[in-house]
Amino acid sequence: MEQIKAQRGADLRCKSWRQEALLRLLENVLENAEDQENLVVYGALGKAARNWPSYHAIVATLKDLEEDETLIIQSGKPIGIIKTHTNAPLVIMANGNLVGQWAKSDHFYELQKKGLICWGGLTAGDWQYIGSQGVIQGTYEIFQTIARKYFHSDLSGRFILTAGLGGMGSSQPLAGVMAGAAILCVDVNEEHIDKRIKSGYLQRKTAELDVALRWIQEATENKQSVSVGLIGNAAEIYPEILKRDIIPDIVSDQTAAHDLIYGYIPAGYRLTDVETVRQSDPERLANDAGQSIAAEVSAMLQFKRKGSIVFDNGNNIRTQAFKYGVNDAFDIDIFTEAFLRPLFSRAIGPFRWIALSGEAEDINLIDKYILKEFAENEIVVNWIRLAHKYVPFQGLPARIGWLGHGERTRLALAVNQMVADGLLKGPIAFTRDHLDAGAMTHPNIMTERMKDGSDAVTDWPLLNAMTNCSSMADLVAIHSGGGGYTGYMQSAGVTLVADGTEAAGKRLKCTLDNDTTLGVLRYADAGYEEALDEVHQKGIHRIETNNYQGVEKHA
Repeated sequence: MEQIKAQRGADLRCKSWRQEALLRLLENVLENAEDQENLVVYGALGKAARNWPSYHAIVATLKDLEEDETLIIQSGKPIGIIKTHTNAPLVIMANGNLVGQWAKSDHFYELQKKGLICWGGLTAGDWQYIGSQGVIQGTYEIFQTIARKYFHSDLSGRFILTAGLGGMGSSQPLAGVMAGAAILCVDVNEEHIDKRIKSGYLQRKTAELDVALRWIQEATENKQSVSVGLIGNAAEIYPEILKRDIIPDIVSDQTAAHDLIYGYIPAGYRLTDVETVRQSDPERLANDAGQSIAAEVSAMLQFKRKGSIVFDNGNNIRTQAFKYGVNDAFDIDIFTEAFLRPLFSRAIGPFRWIALSGEAEDINLIDKYILKEFAENEIVVNWIRLAHKYVPFQGLPARIGWLGHGERTRLALAVNQMVADGLLKGPIAFTRDHLDAGAMTHPNIMTERMKDGSDAVTDWPLLNAMTNCSSMADLVAIHSGGGGYTGYMQSAGVTLVADGTEAAGKRLKCTLDNDTTLGVLRYADAGYEEALDEVHQKGIHRIETNNYQGVEKHA
C-alpha cells in the first residue's frame, strides 16, 4: 500500500484553502500514524476514519465541497452534505458517542466489529494530531511544575521512571531530557523504542534492566540528562526496581492502559501471543491485562509510600487497577488536578498551529514573532526556545504552545495577517488538544475532584462544540471515549484556517475568543479563584445567578 503523506506546496486540489487545509490535516494524521494500514493514529484504536472506503469518500467529498456546504461525519464515516452558508463549519463530526446505559466497552466492541462506530481518540478522528509534539509541552510543563513544587525548580540529578512509548507516550523521554532529568521509559514493543530513537525523541536502548539502571545512575550522579528505552513489561519491571529498593524521584505511566484488549500488553505475553489470544479468547486477554495493570499500579503505590512523586498521566491506569482489586489506586494523583488546574482555570492550555505549506520556515517565523511579541509570557517563550532547539517536526511542520484567553486570538490574527502580507509560504491551521478548559469532561482525568463536585457534568464539551459552530469554526467535533473507549469522557475539538482573508480573521477572532471564554466560565462556575480573577481582568460577561434571587416576581 502506498504510504499517505500530507500534500505540501501551493497547489490546491479543493475549491479553496479552507477545504484543502482540512484534507491536508487528514493526510497529516495518517502520515504520523502508528498503524497507517489500519487507519490507527494512536492509542491502539484511535482512528482517522472508520475504514478505507470512508477515508476515500471523505477525500473525494472535501475536493468537491463548496464553501457554503457542510460535510457531516459520524464516527469516521461521511454521511452527507447539507447546504449551509459561508460562515458555517465545513465539517461537523461526532465520534464514538453512545447513550449512557449502553456506553460500555463490550457494546462498543460489538458495534465496532459490525462497522457501525469507531473511536476518534482525542485528536486522531478530527485530524488534529501533529505527532509526539502534540503532547510534549504538556508533559514538559508537568515535569517543570513538579520541579518547582518539590525539587527547588531543578530536576538535574533526578530519576524519572515511566512506561509507554506509543503515539501518546513518545513525548515522555524528550520532555524528561528537556527538563534536565534522567528518564527511563519501559516499553514491551521494541519497534516503539526504535521509532523514538529514529525521530530523536529517545537517546538509548537496551533490553537489560541492569544496563538501563547503570546508565540512569551515571546520569544522576553526574547531574546529566539522559533518556533510556528499556525493552520490557512495566508490570514486571516496576516491581523488580522496587524489589531492589531503587526509588525514583518521579513515577508515571503512559501505556495504552485504557484498553485491555487492543492496548495494554499483559506480563508474560509476546506481541505475537496477544494477537492470537485477542481472536481466540479476548476475555482472558482483558483479565490478564487487568491483573498486570494491578501489579504495576501496586508498585507505583509502593514507590509513592517510599517518597516518589507519582501521578496518573491520563491513560485510566488507576481506573483499571481499581477494577482489578487495587482499592487504593486513586491515592495516586491525576496530573491535571495535581499540577495543571490553575492554568486551565485561566483557559491556558495546549494550542497548536500547523504550516499547510509544509515549509518549516513558516513555523520558524511564527516562533520569532512569539519570542518578540509575547516576551511577557515566560511559559510560552521558554517553551518556544526549547522546542526550536530540541523538537523535530513530524509530518507537516507544526508547533504547540500553552496560551490562554485573548492570547490565542492575538497570535492567530497576527499570523493571518502574515499570510495576507505574503510573509508565509501558505496558510496556517489552528487547533488545540481536546484536553482544554471548556472542552472535556473526564471525572478520572480532566475534571477529577472539581471544587464544586461537578466532575461528571458533561454539558460543557457539548456547549463548547455548539459555541464553536455558532462562532464560525471550520471544523467542529464531539467525541466520547476513555477507558474501554466509552463511558469515561466527553470532549470537543475545533480547527480554524488562517488563509489571510478578512473572512478568516472574523472566524478566528469569534471562535478563539468564545472557545476560551467558555473555558474560563466553566472554572468560574465551579468556584476557582483564578477563573474568577480572569473574568474580572478580561471583562468576561459572566451571569451570577445568586444576584437575581427574589428579583423576578410573577404577575
